[in-house]
Amino acid sequence: MRAKARLYPKEAARLLKERPGVREAVTGATLHFERNRLRAYAEVPIEEWRERAKAVKDHVLSHLDRYLEEAERRLLEKGVRVHWAEGPEEAHQVLLEIVRRRGVRRAVKAKSMLTEELGVNPFLESLGVEVFETDLGEYLIQLLGEPPSHIVGPAIHLSLEEIRRLFHERFGTPLEASPEALAGVARKVLREAFLTADLGISGANFLVAETGTLALMENEGNIRLSTSLPRVHVAFVGLEKLLPRLSDLALFLPLTARAATGQRLSTYVSLIGGPAKEGEEGPEEVHVVLVDHGRTALLADPEAWETLRCLRCGACLNACPVYRQTGGHPYGYVYSGPIGAVLDPGLLSLEEAYPLPYASTLCGACLEACPVKIPIPRLLLTWRHRAVAKGLAPGWEKAAMAAFRKVMESPALYRLFSKALRGLPLPQDLLPLLRAWTEGRGALRPSPKPFHELWREMEEDRGRQN
Repeated sequence: MRAKARLYPKEAARLLKERPGVREAVTGATLHFERNRLRAYAEVPIEEWRERAKAVKDHVLSHLDRYLEEAERRLLEKGVRVHWAEGPEEAHQVLLEIVRRRGVRRAVKAKSMLTEELGVNPFLESLGVEVFETDLGEYLIQLLGEPPSHIVGPAIHLSLEEIRRLFHERFGTPLEASPEALAGVARKVLREAFLTADLGISGANFLVAETGTLALMENEGNIRLSTSLPRVHVAFVGLEKLLPRLSDLALFLPLTARAATGQRLSTYVSLIGGPAKEGEEGPEEVHVVLVDHGRTALLADPEAWETLRCLRCGACLNACPVYRQTGGHPYGYVYSGPIGAVLDPGLLSLEEAYPLPYASTLCGACLEACPVKIPIPRLLLTWRHRAVAKGLAPGWEKAAMAAFRKVMESPALYRLFSKALRGLPLPQDLLPLLRAWTEGRGALRPSPKPFHELWREMEEDRGRQN
């Protein structure tokens, strides 16, 4: 996927102007997820769970080479074909070989952020393969030709009216069709795709090194069909998705579900151990593609490696007041919201994604929501510091901060400017020039005297009293 993260400020402004309804749709959906998460967290000793999950992920990342080798060994023992991909080119080569050898004409695909990174759909289509996204939200945005707007809810930016118009244009459904009727139309199309597909593609929530088991979570049943009905199943797995033991799933499955949607457990959990044996139903071939795509470089970064704990639950997006204003598209890459702001600079480069760490109020809501305690506010500051050090910040900002520092280091200049500023127009007097500042804020009313004068007068009064 070609990144446009450096265009975030312009794209956010454009979206708010051209599609004002997105803010309402995204805010409504994320607040619903957030309320569910808070309720689900309150049902369990959540701090204990989060600390345990953080410790497990840190252990895996600290011994990743050992667990990757163990996972490969267990997968091979089960008849799974294991591939290693540095990036999209190697991943595409795996698909090319399978498509040619098996004569693949149709593929069904489960929701996977990693396959968005790798550009799997465009590549398969270039080979003449018809690809169906089978998650309902992913199917909607596939019809629209859009990327996902959210990690868990890819189509949360769409209103019911927009979906009705889409289905009316594509399938001839009435403009007043109910959500149930629209879902029924999609179900009919996708069931036909499941029954005729040659290839099923998925990601993985977790890969257990101890047993070579793929764990996939979902609520629609489409992943189970995508991974069991076609003759061939290919799972793309990021290197950071490993867990050491099968027993770790007892923590991570319910924790991820509570963080993502507020459920105690996802409706469907599939544990995949390999191709079907004689007399069993399932795929004839299972391929696992272990993908780096910038992960080992990020792991080697002593200040930013903790982003690799991410479970892709989307909880930080739901909690973020900045993300709610636009949804994910202006972020310009697969991962948006707070996690995108700290992950994308590591996966892409700071030069490609430097505006994203500034898309935050540093309120800390993302850290409170994160099930594995990724220190997102600190990481945002880390990337901001690096952007300034590399000269990526705007020139006017650098000049303004230099002037501010000079004034704050000089008591005489500070007093001079504090008095002078009291005579300047306040933000509310400069509308519409500073509307972005004044919207949602009360009018500024400076005190009649600066603090240092008030302090001196207080000291003088105290001296007279003594």
